[in-house]
Amino acid sequence: MRRTGKRLLCLISCMLIALAFLTMGSAFAEGEGKAQLEKDVVVLFTSDVHCGVDQGFGYVGLMAVKNQFESEGCHVLLVDNGDAIQGESVGLLTQGEAIIHMMNRLGYDIAVPGNHEFDYGVQRFLDLTETADFPYVCCNFNREGKLLFPPYIIREFDGVKLAFVGVTTPKVLFTATPSTFLDENGSLIYGFMQDNDGADLYAAVQRAVDAARAEGADYVILLGHLGNKDYVIPFTYAEVLEHTAGIDAMLDGHSHDADKVVMKNRDGKTVVRQACGTKLDGIGWMRISAADGSIDTGLYTWGNPVPAPELLGIQNEMSEVVDGTLTSLGEWLKTKVGVCTVTQTIFDPTAVDASGKPVRIVRTAETNLGDLVTDAFRVQAGTDVAIACGSGIRASLPQGDITLNDLLSIYPFNNHIAVMEITGQQLLDALEWGANAVPHEFAAFLQVSGLSFEIRTDIESSCRTDESGRFAGVGGEYRVRNVMVGDEPLSLDKTYTIAAVGYLLLDHGNGFTMFEGGKVLVQSGGTDVDTVAAYIRDELKGVVGDGYESPYGQGRIVAVEEPDR
Repeated sequence: MRRTGKRLLCLISCMLIALAFLTMGSAFAEGEGKAQLEKDVVVLFTSDVHCGVDQGFGYVGLMAVKNQFESEGCHVLLVDNGDAIQGESVGLLTQGEAIIHMMNRLGYDIAVPGNHEFDYGVQRFLDLTETADFPYVCCNFNREGKLLFPPYIIREFDGVKLAFVGVTTPKVLFTATPSTFLDENGSLIYGFMQDNDGADLYAAVQRAVDAARAEGADYVILLGHLGNKDYVIPFTYAEVLEHTAGIDAMLDGHSHDADKVVMKNRDGKTVVRQACGTKLDGIGWMRISAADGSIDTGLYTWGNPVPAPELLGIQNEMSEVVDGTLTSLGEWLKTKVGVCTVTQTIFDPTAVDASGKPVRIVRTAETNLGDLVTDAFRVQAGTDVAIACGSGIRASLPQGDITLNDLLSIYPFNNHIAVMEITGQQLLDALEWGANAVPHEFAAFLQVSGLSFEIRTDIESSCRTDESGRFAGVGGEYRVRNVMVGDEPLSLDKTYTIAAVGYLLLDHGNGFTMFEGGKVLVQSGGTDVDTVAAYIRDELKGVVGDGYESPYGQGRIVAVEEPDR
């Protein structure tokens, strides 16, 4: 009995020792199997460059920053969050090709399409992606339900896997030329998981995140072109992060902000979102530490009117690429159109935001530049009225000589003027849609010519929208009052002629569906730039000044609040 007890005790001891070795072995194997970074990973990101390749840091300065991190021994990735190929003449005149060429030379690793990637048409953008040396990723851009790009891509460093999920705002259907997303029968065949409550988009992002995790991703980074503006609700970055889980960090664009925001996801876990501004005034960064695996983000800012390469004398392999491309276009763009004696602006002349930058008002109020371009449309087309979206007027016209390049900076889209015959009711609906967000910015805010009106800011907008965010009617009281066409009050049953870019009148651009059914008199007239140039040259005799002195315009649009009774 005593011997049996000893044997049992010995057996138990041996089992405990074996179990201990097994446990140690398992723990050892687990530690060995989990990869760890040997060097920090630095992800540099740009967004909303809008062809500003020689502005701010410029592509030359961006290359210098990238080279510096590589020289320090970091793993470096360069990504772009959209709106790269449109915004300046270099993009317009080459339909984006010159920008893709420069991005190839810079060594971009990943990109996400922004809404302005589609300004030259869906097929043109798809053709450009074939020439890119880097992949585009997007979990929600589809043709008849089939994704056109991978929803995510994984990059591996020292055995650690980083997944990059791409997402593009469904408001593309609202801001880009809507007809480019239709087939020959007028049916919508391209989509972005758009719906009224955002659920489809959130689900698309979550599917991509889950798939990336299932493939072994140690980190999941969301590359977004979503932004934070009211008009993109329910597709803001905050709404997407609040309705998803498994995202470690988000690098975002679209709204041109430079905010760093730490917030909670669907599961209550912390996620950091970082943006980087526009026109390369900032370069965003995300760093994953090799020491502890932690993530941090930030922004390198320039904020100087003189570009970094010029001020600091930076020269590298991008210098010749950028300079050569711009020089080849420069001579033609220097063609003089006239002289501007008073700056024609898109900004408030005195107000600045919290960061000290001028406040843009062309999307909230009348400006002298808005008066100038709409006058050009109306006079050159010979119509009763003319309209132009504030979001389409992209730059101010400085005092001094006016060149083609200046006008292309204002209108970089190469849109053609259209003329229609519409009713007073259609015109009123258009003004109401444009004014629905005042005093807040709205892409569809209208600058006007040949008419004037008041906006009652004390009345809430009752504009209804369809699933794509476009105008679907007015459900209540109109904010727009006292509309005058010329010297006469607007008549809802009367017919008027109107001039605007075809994007707005014919293609439902920025949600202007109310012109459907109007009689098309001119489908594709001269370009916006040619029309403004002809007006300055022929009607103003080459001098912009008289009648356009006030930055706040001529009093065509007045915001009022009904006084207390």
